[in-house]
Amino acid sequence: MSVYAASATGKQISLPFSKALEISFRSLKIRFWRSLITIGGIFFGIAFLMSILTSSALNQALLEGGSAQVRALLEQKGADEEAQTQQIWLVTLSLLVCVVGITNAMLMSVTERYREIGTMKCLGALDKFIVELFLLESAFQGLVGSLGGVILGCLFMTASMMSSYGSEPLSVFPMVDIFQYGLYSLGAGLVLSVIGAIYPAYRAAKMDPADAMRTEV
Repeated sequence: MSVYAASATGKQISLPFSKALEISFRSLKIRFWRSLITIGGIFFGIAFLMSILTSSALNQALLEGGSAQVRALLEQKGADEEAQTQQIWLVTLSLLVCVVGITNAMLMSVTERYREIGTMKCLGALDKFIVELFLLESAFQGLVGSLGGVILGCLFMTASMMSSYGSEPLSVFPMVDIFQYGLYSLGAGLVLSVIGAIYPAYRAAKMDPADAMRTEV
């Protein structure tokens, strides 16, 4: 009743955060497969990032506490010097791919939901509420994708190092460093997900309700 009353008087209404959360989850369920594709992009991007960080941590641990034979192999490969520049470029590229993928997916979501957004704005929803919807959706996808990516990246690189150096990577496994890198990667995934959704969310919030209702999608 209050929604229609607000609309009739030309006023905007402020809906609770819990309502934005509810609508966001419902939207993700409705667009499950598209959401899964977006999550997959974040998943592989963060897995790539985490694998590089895990490799760096394990290489350093082996250089400091590994056997003489393993240290010699790592130094021969240049694990302590030459790989650093390459790793920085690879990490940067993976993060850029994540942001572009998220932005593209959220823009497609805005296009698909012209009428839905127009209806909510006609009923008096604040621009802030529309922004919250898209940022919440993106943050949730970022959380799920990043969490899976952190686990996969760590496991994959640890297994890869073990295939090259036997059980030695486990004997010097830098648990604290890996945990910190996992948190950094998780945080990076969440932040990038929100950054990637800022422009689509702003575009949705500034959409003219009348134009949105007339749009055929």
